[in-house]
Amino acid sequence: MQSAVAKAIELILSGNAELMNILSVTARMSLQSSVIALLLGLPMGIWLGSCKFPGRNALLIANRTLMGMPPVVCGLVFYMLFSGVGPFRHLKLLFTVEIMVMAQVVLITPIVVGNMETYVAGVAPAVRETARGLGFGVFKTFRLLCNECVYPIISAYLLAFARSIAEVGAVSMVGGAIAWKTNVMTTAIMQHTNRGNFSLGVALGIILLTVSLMVNILISLLQRRLSR
Repeated sequence: MQSAVAKAIELILSGNAELMNILSVTARMSLQSSVIALLLGLPMGIWLGSCKFPGRNALLIANRTLMGMPPVVCGLVFYMLFSGVGPFRHLKLLFTVEIMVMAQVVLITPIVVGNMETYVAGVAPAVRETARGLGFGVFKTFRLLCNECVYPIISAYLLAFARSIAEVGAVSMVGGAIAWKTNVMTTAIMQHTNRGNFSLGVALGIILLTVSLMVNILISLLQRRLSR
């Protein structure tokens, strides 16, 4: 165990080529999917949290269901859609980073929507009253809500990023965990551990835990700031 950890630290410090490639693919997938999820989920969450309309409760239930969707189910759906017998097979996206990003967006957008809806529902009445008094239209009211939700927006993004970087089920199914192409940290840890290459697996585990720790520290600081 000690030798594996020592070799893992050596791999990290030496900038091992395979390790750097895995980190690059992971960063590309996680950053793209979390930013897209934020851009999609932010307006939806604010809309659900600030508006009352028929069918709102049904949409909330649907979003909460999607928040708990098993990643392998999401991966299965995308695999069936883009495989050789699927309706989108001509796009040839299976086993690419692009389809991994698409699957991740479906998984993490409901997280952004749910977090934003919960917070906005508490502040929306006061913001709407202020906007009405200032004579703001819909767009300016939306901007005012965004200004009131700066820290929750950052927190929602960090949660989405943390979910994206730690997910394994969907990305392994649609990405195939192909070396030097679609292998990310989570799938690489599984692969190299099964092969008995504990040093690279431990190195990736150390990096993944470090990133998760940093994200959780940031979220904790933002939540503390919000509670003041």
